[in-house]
Amino acid sequence: MTITTEEQLEKLKAIGRICAIVRDAMSEAMRPGMTTAELDDLGRVLLEQHGARSAPILTYDFPGHTCISVNEEIAHGIPGDRVLEAGDLVNIDVSAEKDGVFADTGASFVLGGGDGRLEALCRDGKKAMWAGIRAVKAGAPFADIGDAIGKVAKKGGYTLIRNLASHGVGDSLHDEPGEIPTWPDRSERRRMGNGLVFTIEPFLSMGGRMADQKSEDDEWTLVSRPPAPCVQYEHTVVATPRGAVVVTLAAA
Repeated sequence: MTITTEEQLEKLKAIGRICAIVRDAMSEAMRPGMTTAELDDLGRVLLEQHGARSAPILTYDFPGHTCISVNEEIAHGIPGDRVLEAGDLVNIDVSAEKDGVFADTGASFVLGGGDGRLEALCRDGKKAMWAGIRAVKAGAPFADIGDAIGKVAKKGGYTLIRNLASHGVGDSLHDEPGEIPTWPDRSERRRMGNGLVFTIEPFLSMGGRMADQKSEDDEWTLVSRPPAPCVQYEHTVVATPRGAVVVTLAAA
C-alpha cells in the first residue's frame, strides 16, 4: 500500500492500533501454566471486540488467530496445547485486517524473566528494530535499513536470520514491494517511495542464520538453523519525507 489520502492513513492507524493493543494485552496476560491456545484465544476475543479479523487466517487459513512461537520456535508458531513455563522465550506476532486494511506487529518476551542472556537478546532485538525504523525515509535506499540493523547485530556479537524479511503491508498481509532485507545486502538497490507502508522486523539471534520448517508434520512453524535463541520485534511503518510514521503503537 502507498498512502495517498488521509482516509487511507486513518484506516491504517486504526488497524495498527488494534494489532498493538492485542499484542500488548497478550503479553501482559501470559502466565506459566497457560497453553498457547489459551493465549491465542485471548487474541481472538480482542480482535473480534475491535471489529478486526485475523490476517493469517484470512490470507493463509492459518490454524490460529495469532502466531505464538516458544523457545526453539522463531516464527509462525501454531497455538496449541504447549504449556508455557517460567523462563520461556515467547514471540507473539499479531496481524489483522479491518475495513480492507492490514497491519502487522510482533514482539518477544522472556516469561517471568530469568536468563540474563535472553533478556539482553530481547533488549538488543528491540534496539535493532528501532535502528531499522530510524533509517526509514521517503527516497532513501531500502539498503539503509539492513545496514542499520546489521550495525546493532555486529556490535552485540549477534547474527541475523537471513531468509525472514520485512515486507510490504496494507492492501494485503504481504504487499508490494515484496520482501525487504533486514540484514546488510549489497544487492538491494530499491528506494522507499513516499507513503509506502511496510514492516520493520529483524530476527536477531545468538548464532542462527536461517529459518527452517520445524518438521514434516508442521508446515508452518519455523526454527533456527543452526539452533540458537532468536527474537523478533516488528512494527508497521509509513515512509515519509520526515522519516517513519509507526502505526502499531497502542497509543497511536
